[in-house]
Amino acid sequence: MSWTERDIPDLTGRTAVVTGANGGLGLQTALALAGAGAHVVMASRDPEKSAAAEVRLRASHPSASVEVVPLDLGDLSSVAAAARSVLARHERVDLLVNNAGVMAMPQRTTADGFEMQFGVNHLGHWALTAHLLPALLRAPAARVVTVTSTARHRARRLDPADVHLERGYGAWSAYARSKMANLHFGLGLQQRFAAAGTRAASLVAHPGLTNTDLQARAVREGGAGWVGAFFEVMTARSGMSPFEGVRPHLRAATDPRARGGELYAPRYGSHGPAVPRPILRRRGLQEQIDVLWQVSERETGIPLDVAIAGTSP
Repeated sequence: MSWTERDIPDLTGRTAVVTGANGGLGLQTALALAGAGAHVVMASRDPEKSAAAEVRLRASHPSASVEVVPLDLGDLSSVAAAARSVLARHERVDLLVNNAGVMAMPQRTTADGFEMQFGVNHLGHWALTAHLLPALLRAPAARVVTVTSTARHRARRLDPADVHLERGYGAWSAYARSKMANLHFGLGLQQRFAAAGTRAASLVAHPGLTNTDLQARAVREGGAGWVGAFFEVMTARSGMSPFEGVRPHLRAATDPRARGGELYAPRYGSHGPAVPRPILRRRGLQEQIDVLWQVSERETGIPLDVAIAGTSP
């Protein structure tokens, strides 16, 4: 039988941090985890949407344990503040779902001068994960789930000399590159967890074609062109609901049989039950992971060292 949210084990006593939890797949993730008993930290940028999302979650699960933490992934100072808030309240973090993201934006930069899609989708999550590493490693068997997309298959390799696409920007190519970074980050983090001998695990998920506000927002922002308009119509007509599309996130985060380094996605690419899928494009994969690590540390100034984080008090 297909895996569903009904297969999530009891999460009582566990703390889960979900980015972008004020809507779409992030909210569905928060709803499911809270329903299974986890304390959910909803980390989101828009205060009004976050408040409305919290109301919806509490209405669905009146006994839920939940808190809202402001998080703007496009501002490293906001990321650091969010992490400090989580660490001040929680000795350990059992689940981190790096879900939030933007798609096909017009050319813009973050507060720190990063190309917006790479900055929000990858570098912001890099920084958050690095800040939360001590709490993740204090959990008995933490999981970090990073969300990618099939758009990664159209990505060019990351160029360390032009990280922020100053030599040529394309909204969709920048999105694809950020989603490839998400995959490489998830795999690289698992390598480092394993090398340090921890029980923590890093997995990757992609939701397939799911009807959320992501497509509509891309069109509203004006960078997606006719491709964005096409996908908005197609997703509205044939996309899975967020309730269905979030299952790869949830299975990667909670299935006791899931293992670090796995990718969970719909069985048929864009649709279908959540299943483990093979990692493709392995040629040069290790080199690309290593380049991503070097670039991410250089740009953010934040190292992500599992061995050192494991010794933090």
